Amino acid sequence: MSNDQRIIPINLENEMKSSYIDYSMSVIVARALPDVRDGLKPVHRRVLYGMHDLGLSYNKSHKKSARIVGEVLGKYHPHGDTSVYDAMVRMAQDWSLRYPLVDGQGNFGSMDGDSPAAMRYTEARQSRITDEILHDIQKDTVDFRLNFDDTLEEPAVLPSRIPTLLINGASGIAVGMATNMLPHNLSEVIDGCVAMVDNPDISIDELITFIKAPDFPTGGTILGYNGVKEAFHTGRGKIVLRGKANIETNDKTGKETIIINEIPYQVNKANLVSKIAELVNTDKISGISDLRDESDRNGLRIVVEVKRDAMASVVLSKLYKYSYLQTSFGVNNIALVNGRPQQLNVKQMLTEFIKFRLEVIVRRTKYDLKKAEERAHILEGLLKALANIDQVIAIIRASKTVEVAKEGLIAAFELSEIQAKAILEMRLQKLVSLEVDKIKKEHAELMLKIANYKEIIASEDLQRGIIKDEMAELKEKYG
Repeated sequence: MSNDQRIIPINLENEMKSSYIDYSMSVIVARALPDVRDGLKPVHRRVLYGMHDLGLSYNKSHKKSARIVGEVLGKYHPHGDTSVYDAMVRMAQDWSLRYPLVDGQGNFGSMDGDSPAAMRYTEARQSRITDEILHDIQKDTVDFRLNFDDTLEEPAVLPSRIPTLLINGASGIAVGMATNMLPHNLSEVIDGCVAMVDNPDISIDELITFIKAPDFPTGGTILGYNGVKEAFHTGRGKIVLRGKANIETNDKTGKETIIINEIPYQVNKANLVSKIAELVNTDKISGISDLRDESDRNGLRIVVEVKRDAMASVVLSKLYKYSYLQTSFGVNNIALVNGRPQQLNVKQMLTEFIKFRLEVIVRRTKYDLKKAEERAHILEGLLKALANIDQVIAIIRASKTVEVAKEGLIAAFELSEIQAKAILEMRLQKLVSLEVDKIKKEHAELMLKIANYKEIIASEDLQRGIIKDEMAELKEKYG
């Protein structure tokens, strides 16, 4: 075959369009946008699941970050190690996430924009709240899919009990679209979620009475409420955020000082101090005699000393106007719903989360039902054997092999193969009357559980009640 016969002529424009669409969808679905159900992007989901594989729950010892990154790269994430480590670092920063998902030990960066230490120095484990995101993952609650080389399985989504997308927000730039979602207070989100479980037709204005406004990890004050309402109603909006500052007066000298102890979300503290210094040096702001960053492990504290002949309130107004002490935040709530990007308002996000939790509860209950029925089946076989113990012993003693004994028991008492195997593996101590009573008690308890599981699977009202109970438990633990 000649080279000419191997070449397929195509239209370059059509090929570029097709390839670019494939590329953009890959970035949107596999990298840049969070899933509305667990609120995570693939890299974050893989980091948390990799930590789960390593047994790094919040009550276990920390492990080297390099070990965690290696686990995630080798098993689930076929990209650079920097992307994995950067994602893990951000999940450990309490100024980046309202509720950090990773508990870091060592230098994980700072509000000044300092880089974290190399992964060979830092250590990490899951934070306490992350246990709720991975809760019941072993009970067939979510779908798994093959990893990049088809040798392992990874979860397509995590069975999160908490609405992570609302409490921590998200940001990401895809191809042709971006997402920028705000964090909220967990207690308020739980109250809104419970209200929506009780009344699926609740209006957004009614939801706002529960989820009042975004809640930022770095504090600050939201100026005006129109931007918040617009974001809640449409999934888009502009919110003006201002840092918190107090004016203190020296009783002896009468000199005024501005103390900044909260700054807007995603503002670099070092850049804020540099900007104020630049404004003073260029005479854009007059009246400042000294500027110090006195922040320490106890909290943020920027001190702006005001000249005697200047008014601190006027200086503060100019700081809001010209420096990063006041910023605007563009809200754009785009997340993946059924694998497709979608603009979502607050009610739609909660609706999707509740729908997901109902699905998880049903799958978990079916798993528990299956296990309970399997155990009850074995116990029923044991009870049959114990009621006819002399005959059972005679069959076993007369059998030359285990297989013959098994077949003899199946034929004599109409047992299943599993039941016969359990009888043959039964220890002699089970023949004690107290042990027999224990088996009967366990069987009775299992029958009650089985009946309860079947009721839950058949009733959405009971499933919604379970969501409310879980929400109350979460509020008590973390609210």
